[in-house]
Amino acid sequence: MIRTPGVDRIQTPEARPEEESDASLRPRALDEFVGQEAVKNQLAVSIAAAGTRGEALDHVLLAGPPGLGKTSLAQIVAAELGVPFVQTAGPALERKADIASFLTALEPRAVFFVDEIHRLPRAVEETFYPAMEDRQLPIIVGAGAGARVVTLDLPAFTLVGATTRAGLLTTPLRDRFGIQHRLEHYDAADLARIVTRSARVLGVAIDAAGARGIAERSRGTPRVANRLLRRVRDFAEVNGSGTVTAELAGAALDLLEVDHEGLDRLDREILTAICGHFSGGPVGLSTLAVVVGEEPDTIEDVYEPYLLQRGFLQRTPRGRCATVHAFRHLGLQPPAEDSTLF
Repeated sequence: MIRTPGVDRIQTPEARPEEESDASLRPRALDEFVGQEAVKNQLAVSIAAAGTRGEALDHVLLAGPPGLGKTSLAQIVAAELGVPFVQTAGPALERKADIASFLTALEPRAVFFVDEIHRLPRAVEETFYPAMEDRQLPIIVGAGAGARVVTLDLPAFTLVGATTRAGLLTTPLRDRFGIQHRLEHYDAADLARIVTRSARVLGVAIDAAGARGIAERSRGTPRVANRLLRRVRDFAEVNGSGTVTAELAGAALDLLEVDHEGLDRLDREILTAICGHFSGGPVGLSTLAVVVGEEPDTIEDVYEPYLLQRGFLQRTPRGRCATVHAFRHLGLQPPAEDSTLF
């Protein structure tokens, strides 16, 4: 494995990054990837066409909440194409020279994955424009009056960008991605399949009801499902026979303070703050973040999407409002007359 400053890893499709805690649970091919059927089918067609022509796949943008499989899909794209995979993140690319060092080292048709691509500095982002469109990299040599621009030719490559906040991408960058997909939260059936597969990989005995019990409390997110599976496995080994059943999974998740709706302690703190401190809202994001002791970006990117999806929260021009469903879930009585509650 070759390491370059600012890059997490450079690997061929055969390499396995054992240092990642969840590496063994990642699917290795499109056929192994559970859910997101429309995205998989469209990617399969694009990958097959690019392979037939012997060309680099068009640039790919993957958007969606954290933990839904954007990194896994990027790795699968490289594996299906049989090309090297290079990974970094937007915040790591601070200067134009950082991008230049990556792009000039890419092998033909390689997949260059940039996570959190919405966090690229604007000047650095603009360096990608000619690289993506024309496979060229203009660099400035020298300084002052003697400075001159030298254009380097780049090999054909595929930029795969991942973002949790597609709205923060500039239009010029977004429009240069020929393939754009948004990943959605998973339903309980798909998550149960993921939990069953992960249990098999980890060597955990689990029945269908146990897998379903974990899936239903996993916030529609495979990453959460795999994390909960590991904790339930620990509980089963200490307090059970080692086999994960629905009853045992429920007891373990209750111990972890994950309720039947998949809400954890901070989810409930957010709802309690809105319902209790602010009578259901509206309340601004920054104020809410201070009350619960969490960063605004974390609340907005990690917690809010699920609360909105499950109907606990409403976003309004004046701030966040709790719904009647949120009051009832917390065992509270909704205000009798409050037009902000739905």
